[in-house]
Amino acid sequence: MANIGCRIYKDIQRPDKKLIDNFAGIPVANIGDCMNRLACCDSTLKAMNKSPLLGTAFTVRCPEGDNLMFHKALELAQPGDVLVIAAGGSINRALCGEIMSETAKAAGLKGFIIDGCIRDIDEISTYTDFPVYAKGITPNGPYKNGPGEINVPVSVCGQVIFPGDILVGDGDGLIVIKPEEAEELCKKANDVNRMEDGQKADIASKKPLAKPWLDKILDSINCEYL
Repeated sequence: MANIGCRIYKDIQRPDKKLIDNFAGIPVANIGDCMNRLACCDSTLKAMNKSPLLGTAFTVRCPEGDNLMFHKALELAQPGDVLVIAAGGSINRALCGEIMSETAKAAGLKGFIIDGCIRDIDEISTYTDFPVYAKGITPNGPYKNGPGEINVPVSVCGQVIFPGDILVGDGDGLIVIKPEEAEELCKKANDVNRMEDGQKADIASKKPLAKPWLDKILDSINCEYL
């Protein structure tokens, strides 16, 4: 019988790099609008620096305040992966800091998603090439006792993330994309970008924005003008 709660899956299915790279530069908010606004992590997960995030989910499930499997994931993950650490949302202990972040950067990883806290924020906040998302900051360090699991589905800030999912993050937050939906979704999100570019041009030229939906909704709810 498998040792549930203490197991490591070494191999995952990663999407094509070109498919991932197509999302570079697309705002998370625009992607989220194209996913019926149901795919973003909640606002408790915050960007710890200004580095944009784009990569493949490499998931870790661990007990609150314990980073044993986080360390093992650092050894197993491949360039282009983003480590997703599901630790129950506890904010009592930091699960990583500058040394683990520098280790990941040197290995070609594309960021950390921490359902918990980090430390060494003075250093991590200056990164421009390694995004870190977390729920908070504390100097209190972690334990290394286990158990834990690597590359299993995890729940992070309102989203279920599977190994191999595409992750996109910016200053607004993080969104989770299924690889099988990525190609069509990218086209839709780019269409939204182009529409917004047109709207900004209209604003700059003092042209009123067309909002045909606005009065239609107000009429449907019998809004009175007094």
